[in-house]
Amino acid sequence: MSDALLGEWDDEFTGPAGDAGEPDAEAEDAPALFYPDVARFVGEHLAFVYRRQINPGGGTTWCPQWWRHAEAISRLEALWRAWEHLRHDGTTGMSVWYRDHADHHMAVLLNTDGPFKGCSPDDGHHPRLHPLPCEEPPPGLF
Repeated sequence: MSDALLGEWDDEFTGPAGDAGEPDAEAEDAPALFYPDVARFVGEHLAFVYRRQINPGGGTTWCPQWWRHAEAISRLEALWRAWEHLRHDGTTGMSVWYRDHADHHMAVLLNTDGPFKGCSPDDGHHPRLHPLPCEEPPPGLF
């Protein structure tokens, strides 16, 4: 993706920079990921197991460029990470994933007032939603 397109994103993440320190020993012992990243998880798994009739006028919507929405990235990343963890529980792992993670986050994502408001699978990505307005808290409050 060219740098020129970066300005077209709904939300440009400006969070803290990652730690460039020593490798995390716990991460080295973690089981291998089934999906290498959230994009593969969404495209190869979630899109197939979480099928819905998309009807913006009827309460569900989706953006084919979901990765242009900061909230969607965050929620889908959480879904992927939870799935990667819970897939190792051969008893109730997937039930817990659907109940505690997928059903909650997908209801928010697919809602016509959610982060994909104005987008549609047919017409693609559309108008941007603006960040919530925030004012600086009084000094010393936190």
